[in-house]
Amino acid sequence: MTCENYDPLFPDQPVVDRYLSIWAIQPSFRDKPAFIWTQDSPGGLTWTSITYSELDNAAEAMASQLLCTLNRGDSLLLLCSPGLRLVKLLFSCQRAGLVAVPVIPPDPFAFSPACRGPAHHHLLRAVSQVKPNAAVADRRYIAAVTGSVSSSDDRLGHLLQKLRWLSVEHLDDECPPAATSSLSPSPYLGSAHNVRAARKAYDLQPSSVVVSWLPQYHDCGLMFLLLTVVAGATCVLASPSAFLHRPRLWLELVTEFHATCTPVPAFALPLVVQRGGINHGKLPLNLGSLRNLILINEPVYKFYVDEFIKEFAAAGIDPSSVAPSYGLAENCTFVSTAWPSDEGCRSRYPNMPSYNKLLPSARLGSPSSSSSEGAEIDIVVVDDETCEPVDDGVEGEIWVSSASNASGYLDHPSLTREVFHGRLLGGTGRRFVRTGDRGVIRGEERYLYVTGRDSDVVRTHDERNQYVHAHYIETAAFSSSSKQLRGGCVVAFDAEQLVVMAELQKKKEEERGVDVYREICEKIREGVRKEEGGRVGWVALVERGSIPKTTSGKPRRWLAKQKLLEGSLRLVYEARFAAGRHESAARDGGAGDVGLGNVASLMSDRRGIRRPFLLSCLSGMAVSSITDFLASLQLIDTSSCQKEQKVRWMNAGEGQGRLEGRVRYLRGQRRRRGGGGGGGNGHEAVGPSRCERCPPPA
Repeated sequence: MTCENYDPLFPDQPVVDRYLSIWAIQPSFRDKPAFIWTQDSPGGLTWTSITYSELDNAAEAMASQLLCTLNRGDSLLLLCSPGLRLVKLLFSCQRAGLVAVPVIPPDPFAFSPACRGPAHHHLLRAVSQVKPNAAVADRRYIAAVTGSVSSSDDRLGHLLQKLRWLSVEHLDDECPPAATSSLSPSPYLGSAHNVRAARKAYDLQPSSVVVSWLPQYHDCGLMFLLLTVVAGATCVLASPSAFLHRPRLWLELVTEFHATCTPVPAFALPLVVQRGGINHGKLPLNLGSLRNLILINEPVYKFYVDEFIKEFAAAGIDPSSVAPSYGLAENCTFVSTAWPSDEGCRSRYPNMPSYNKLLPSARLGSPSSSSSEGAEIDIVVVDDETCEPVDDGVEGEIWVSSASNASGYLDHPSLTREVFHGRLLGGTGRRFVRTGDRGVIRGEERYLYVTGRDSDVVRTHDERNQYVHAHYIETAAFSSSSKQLRGGCVVAFDAEQLVVMAELQKKKEEERGVDVYREICEKIREGVRKEEGGRVGWVALVERGSIPKTTSGKPRRWLAKQKLLEGSLRLVYEARFAAGRHESAARDGGAGDVGLGNVASLMSDRRGIRRPFLLSCLSGMAVSSITDFLASLQLIDTSSCQKEQKVRWMNAGEGQGRLEGRVRYLRGQRRRRGGGGGGGNGHEAVGPSRCERCPPPA
């Protein structure tokens, strides 16, 4: 396998930061905006920009300042809000050879144990596991945090009191500008390889303009910062909260800056159709400049793409710009796209074939080309029981091998061996990342369809008792009552019955009531039965904001299940269906006892929580953010060496979902196969722990 993929038309640098220095001295790039930060206000759009030369000088000066107090290889916690200042810090850390850990800053006035939210717990896990040498934040934030924890006697307070705090204002404002680059960044080749592969796949050029509202803490958000610099392009940035507040802002930015490329999670398409359609704003939209509409998460439903293209056809959007893609942090983000860069290719959307309502996320071509030793990123669909490639048309686990593969998870060698050292049966030399994603390859052009996560398979609980991916159940449930339910806020899971939990849209009081809720539950049950054949046993309706989400908007099914079963959710209405009967109960918003009886006992064996960090060295900047952005994990041990239980690795953080169900010790008892095999005592040895078979305690 080749470890380099240089393009003769672009600078051949092994580290992303070196591209910045090259562009900064070119006359045609020196004063060109590298990044533009936009803000939405009642008076209209406002923005500030930083040129390539300004960013290069800032990175050099801030890196020199950081190395006055830190050493190369040290880790640095970044507690900064999204914006150009965070961009400068990220590139400065890379140039200084520091490992940056960007974390969403928690509320500095809510550090008392009674007031803490999820962001505070993420920060605790970051500081506990990464053990940063220092933290960077603005002066006011540092003063507020240190004042809040000065008298704290808990673990988070002690850890923050010991941290060395650096003021970002001091780094940004008091450093003299640097005329030339004298520091040499550490050679993290994996991320540069990955960014070059993505640039070539999407055919990005110096003339490209990227619009991104993805979180700068997110692996994909970070990737497009690097991709911009490698391509010599311009990137227009906005905050995720600005998009969620007004989804149409995204398309207005595309119009205003004549963007050619924009990456968005697939859930953004129905959201902007519903809340930011063609007639929902004053600014006329012109989307004709778009060449790459990159859909970054999977699965990608064809229906939602069709709906989006139809809604904005009048704005000039080119259907062939649709680029369903696949990526994961364990491969430094980018893996593949089904979008062909050849302008004359007939395989672009809307001519892409669909499978089970989904669009493909890769076009692998002939078997000889996709698995050759010279392939940049090799993708194989494997029977995870036998470690043999499956035939085309058969679903299996997606394995990825490339020079972009991360090296593992921080301080978790057992899990690293399990995930990053996959080998095909009879294969030698080449190693694969076992993604935990399910996929199937179909058609002459061998399109890869990502069908779901291994851990999100649920039983239909009908006469067939088959297994389906949870997102199919969720889509059917939402479609049954789309005017009453919030899009992307429906989850389905197994709890000895098929359970659907859904958030209600904000409605007037007269549009609510027991009869309305009962009808919604009946429609959900019937919609799932018709579309997927599933027998829903329990529907729980909750207020908006109740279902835990990742920062990229994905539902955290495992946490929603945990909250429901332990009775900590505020239910509006619940309906249970048993043997044809409908047993329901309305809630007045009071606290959560849902009367589950012995169902709640399923949670009794739940143990401590822990999450390893990913050694992805993305651009040499980040081991992991404390959210799911770089696939950090938490371990929930639902067993005590019991054959019938499984250990489940789950992505922890604001964003969950990348690695739920990552490790399974009982392959012979997989849910979809219903038993058999496994051998021995039914455990898989993945390294030493508290016993030969179980992971160490949290």
